[in-house]
Amino acid sequence: MGSNKGLLIVVSGPSGAGKGTICKELLKNNSKINVSVSTTTRLPRVGEKDGINYFFINKNKFENMINNDEFLEYAKVYDNYYGTPKEYVIENMENGKDVLLEIDIVGALQVKERFKDAVFIFILPPSLEELKSRIVGRGTESVSDIEKRYGSAVSEIKQVIKYDYAVVNDDVPTAVEDIESIIKAEKCKVLRNYEEILSKF
Repeated sequence: MGSNKGLLIVVSGPSGAGKGTICKELLKNNSKINVSVSTTTRLPRVGEKDGINYFFINKNKFENMINNDEFLEYAKVYDNYYGTPKEYVIENMENGKDVLLEIDIVGALQVKERFKDAVFIFILPPSLEELKSRIVGRGTESVSDIEKRYGSAVSEIKQVIKYDYAVVNDDVPTAVEDIESIIKAEKCKVLRNYEEILSKF
């Protein structure tokens, strides 16, 4: 049992929760999961490749895609657009591939409006003290930036009620196992397999 169609797995969490590390490990361990490639209007950075890091397009084309409802979600950050193209996600899912979308909470809630069948997972730190320690440990932010990120994290965590699952990142391998278990359970849901069940019985 298990639906032949792939899942869209949406992962969010506050800065410092470790969602990026977890997603990298999840992809490394599971060849049937593809990472969603975003589209952007910004120029490629050194070493970035079109179709791998991003789909790089110009502003006019991006705005045409918005008008044609071709994004699951999109946002304008400073002067550049970023968005998740529907076609890439749906094509992979139809081919039986699960698609992983690591995204901020605002974008995730946009996806939820348009794609209710997705699986929404929120990555939590073990505690707020540990979260602050991780942000400080990066050594890349000023004191004011640290306080700003910490404050944002506290308000972001309150959005967890809008997600299907919460995974605490106390230990990366355990968190990855938790997500793998969620995926396995979702693939066994009756609603995802109802037609297949009826066809056999």
